[in-house]
Formats: sequence, structure tokens, C-alpha cells
Amino acid sequence: MSEEPQPSRSRLLSTAVQFIKFGIVGGSGIVVNLIVTYIMTQLHGGVGNDNAVIIDLPGRFAFRFTVLVWIVAFIVANTWNFQLNRSWTFKRAQTRSWWAEFWPFFLVGAVAAAIGALIKVALTNPTSPVYLPSPIFNDHEGLRARAYWAQLFTIVLTMPINYLINKVWTFRAVKDAKPEPASEPSEHEVV
Repeated sequence: MSEEPQPSRSRLLSTAVQFIKFGIVGGSGIVVNLIVTYIMTQLHGGVGNDNAVIIDLPGRFAFRFTVLVWIVAFIVANTWNFQLNRSWTFKRAQTRSWWAEFWPFFLVGAVAAAIGALIKVALTNPTSPVYLPSPIFNDHEGLRARAYWAQLFTIVLTMPINYLINKVWTFRAVKDAKPEPASEPSEHEVV
């Protein structure tokens, strides 16, 4: 019976450090996400309007403001997280182009965001079995606002899978690739 090789201690430590960095970046992304959520919610009249219908859909479904907030906050925070992860968490000597790495990262995030939108709607829909209960959460008090807590809980639930897929797919090691050449400033650019 042959035993499978065990990962080296330095490789495990490297992965742990990378996961911690990913978590720090994710934490900063949560802050960015919640800032966007707060600004959009306040501009729309506050948390009491979070479930306002933007577009009626066929049947008993509707596109609600809470989903719009989720999408916009995701795009802003996902772009923020991508750049920090690319330049710090998964930094390496050889990379693919910014766009070649961004689209897989965005796709992974978009799948998580789609799942997250369903989770957020479930947490904020009064007919859902996982609706965030009153009186702990409500639709009118800042720190107890169901909309903000649903946003935060949903981010936390979708983060671990984002790390694994991005580590394995988006920021995979680039072998036998030529690094991107540094661009020379043009004569019109200020250096």
C-alpha cells in the first residue's frame, strides 16, 4: 500500500498565509461592499425601501431594490478585491494580462453573487423560512437593519468557495509564459 505524498510544511504555511491575506482582502471588500450598500440605500430613502419593487416580473416575482444593491456592491467590491488579490495575495513573477485574470475572477464572483442574491432575498423576504427575525432585526434602525445584516451574512457565506476556486483557477501559476513587458512611457506621458 503506497502512501500519498504529504504536502511540505512550508507549502502548508504558504497556503495558510495566502488564505489569511485573501481574508484580509475579503474583509476590506466587505467594507467596500457595505459602504456601497449604505450609500445606495440612503440615496433610495433608507432601509425601509430596501424591498421596493423596481421591475415587476412574470408571476409573483419582482426585481427589487435589494437585488440591485447586491449587484452594484458586488461589482465595485469584486473589482477592488481582484486588484488587491492580484497585486498582494496571489502576487507572482509571471502573470497573465489584467483582463485575462479579471474575467475568471469576475465569473467566480458572479456565480457566488447569483447564489448570494438568492440568500439575501431569502434573508429579507418576510415569507421566507430563513427571514431575519424581528425584533432582533428590523427595517428601520441602522445597526439592526435587516438589509445590512443580510448583506454581511451573505458575503460571509459565499467567501470560502471564492477563495478555493480563485486559488485553483483564476490565479493559477503561469508556466512557460512570458511575463508582460513593462510599457515604456510615451513622449507625451509625464513620468
